[in-house]
Amino acid sequence: MAASGAILLLYVVAHMLSNLKVFISPASIDAYAVWLRSLFDGLLGYEGFVWVVRFVLLAAVLVHATAAYQLARRAKAARPVGYRRRPKVQAGYAVRTMRWGGVILVFFVVYHLLDLTTGHVNPHGVHGEVYRNVVASFQRWYIALFYALAVCSLGLHIRHGLWSAMQSLGAMTAARQRAAKLTALVVAIAITAGFLSVPFAVVTGILK
Repeated sequence: MAASGAILLLYVVAHMLSNLKVFISPASIDAYAVWLRSLFDGLLGYEGFVWVVRFVLLAAVLVHATAAYQLARRAKAARPVGYRRRPKVQAGYAVRTMRWGGVILVFFVVYHLLDLTTGHVNPHGVHGEVYRNVVASFQRWYIALFYALAVCSLGLHIRHGLWSAMQSLGAMTAARQRAAKLTALVVAIAITAGFLSVPFAVVTGILK
């Protein structure tokens, strides 16, 4: 769970930072997309690197989901009879948030691919015109709202997941617990703010 989550988190950070190129210029993010598809093209062919990354991400998602299912089954098996009176604890809330957040993210990723990767549901939908596709997508308020919901779910997922991963990978002691929670919170807020800045800029007319 922790190892696959770390792979996904690295991709999320890279993806968020690359999205911020829309604030430089349309040519900047469009050129970045071409550069990314041309990376190692002599060895892997055009878009070969992108497909390698996609397969790695797909494998990480499958491992992550499988681990989540196995951990849930293990927790249930550890206590087959439920509590007569279940206390409202932070851990229970976090677990429920992770589960529903994961479901929301799955639906979002599918739509996001159809919107900004294949262009099938994008109003502009021209391959290579990344900037125009992004603006056209977020000019629809309901898509911007759906994106915001998914990104907030991602932020909650990262906050709890990163803290849990540090525990699983042995990077946290009792003395470091508070600092680890703060680190997870700061990382989650930074990533969430970075992703939300793009639809916010489109909705408010900063990007057009």
